[in-house]
Amino acid sequence: MEASTPILELRGITKRFPGVLANDHVDFDLRRNEVHALLGENGAGKSTLMNILYGLYSADEGEIRIGGKPVTFNSAKDAIDAGIGMVHQHFMLIPVMTVAENIVLAQEPTRAGVLLDYDAARERVRHLSETFRFAIDPDARVEEITVGQQQRVEILKALYRRADILILDEPTAVLTPPEATELFGILRTLVREGMSVIFISHKLNEVLEIADRITVVRRGKKIDTVPREGATEEGLARAMVGREVLLRVERPPATPGERLLEVEGLEVRDDRDLPAVRDVSFHVRAGEIVGIAGVDGNGQSELIEAITGLRRAHSGTVKVAGRVLVHASPREMLDAGVGHVPEDRQRRGLVLEFPIAENVALHDYNKEPDSKWGWLFPQRLVEHARKLIKEFDVRGGGPYTRAGALSGGNQQKLVVGREVDRDPKVLIAAQPTRGLDVGAIEYMHRRLVEERDEGRAILLVSLELEEVLALSDRILVIYEGQIVAEHASGASEEEIGLEMLGAKRQEAVA
Repeated sequence: MEASTPILELRGITKRFPGVLANDHVDFDLRRNEVHALLGENGAGKSTLMNILYGLYSADEGEIRIGGKPVTFNSAKDAIDAGIGMVHQHFMLIPVMTVAENIVLAQEPTRAGVLLDYDAARERVRHLSETFRFAIDPDARVEEITVGQQQRVEILKALYRRADILILDEPTAVLTPPEATELFGILRTLVREGMSVIFISHKLNEVLEIADRITVVRRGKKIDTVPREGATEEGLARAMVGREVLLRVERPPATPGERLLEVEGLEVRDDRDLPAVRDVSFHVRAGEIVGIAGVDGNGQSELIEAITGLRRAHSGTVKVAGRVLVHASPREMLDAGVGHVPEDRQRRGLVLEFPIAENVALHDYNKEPDSKWGWLFPQRLVEHARKLIKEFDVRGGGPYTRAGALSGGNQQKLVVGREVDRDPKVLIAAQPTRGLDVGAIEYMHRRLVEERDEGRAILLVSLELEEVLALSDRILVIYEGQIVAEHASGASEEEIGLEMLGAKRQEAVA
């Protein structure tokens, strides 16, 4: 088979959901030894198309061909048996099981043909992890590891099954730039060895770095397929959104006011009772964005949880608008004026089985106008949700739509909209643009700057150094649970990158 001959073809794929045409006669093909990127806005139909290919959905119209022959997948097992692997945007892992158990699930090594050989499973996973340079403990429980580590488990799970065609749905959304670079190296190796990859990403620079061809979809329709050579970020963004997009938001100088968030001597322990945050002190003033830059796993999650009441601090204090809050609950922090966009929207931000209207009212259902004298007014919840859906361009449903039915990016827009709408004094924004397309990122960045200019104190925690640099008025660098450096706006990306890897600590030791 020639390299230019498609090994996979999707022809005229159409998929309808109640009130939504998710895919509208979409054509797509994949060649051997190539990375074919799929670009589109949140809700454009990218994940739906790939879920059809993976056997999770059935197309209403159209056909799938592998090696030129029509195939029908009634389940994910059928797709796996045909040599297709998929890493989903939202993890398909069992939290109470270990890393090794998740990776070998349904393909477990056995002793005497019947007994699970756990030692062999651990060894295989350890070997795979070392081969692809994914530092992860096979014995760790999934519920106890970070979001970034869970993403690596998903990738290892697909690699373990040795698929010929690998679908990666937003694979770098939770990876740091060095980890993304390592992943790209792995993908290039896999492609050289004969694998073909479908790469879904909202990050235009990544697509231009790794893809051989790029297909753009918009509102369920295929717009174009172009080779990487000659493609530009501006052109791809315009094709995705249907208009010109500002890739960097305009940010006038800040005019900071009083200190609205003050953290002093904070010590926080992780789930193993080991120090995760060590003597951290900083402040955020009204009318400024303070960004925290750091490699994943250096105490950011525990710091956020302590500030928002999700984890009890070992020592130290948190002040909001001058008020000391000691061992406050999440409800008390919300009532004190702290808004929280969590890093894991599905675990911390939404109740997926609840409709959008109820998710919007999660914090304030017991206050007017949502309720009065113990009576809840459902129609007011619906009207409030309808307003937020329109204002934040949440696509894929209405007030009665289950939150779990939305795409990941639209779930994120819903969470951000709810938190901003509560008019908090302090907004903790952890990975606020995770999973968002370029148009939604432009909107979210502009909105955060507007919230800053309205006098909010914003703490931005992001694994995207480019995002921290673009939005922050001051930048704090965290390494091994300590703030090791502080920079004003306009700091060097190279200097901060070195500090994120411990350069300051090494200088201090020297």
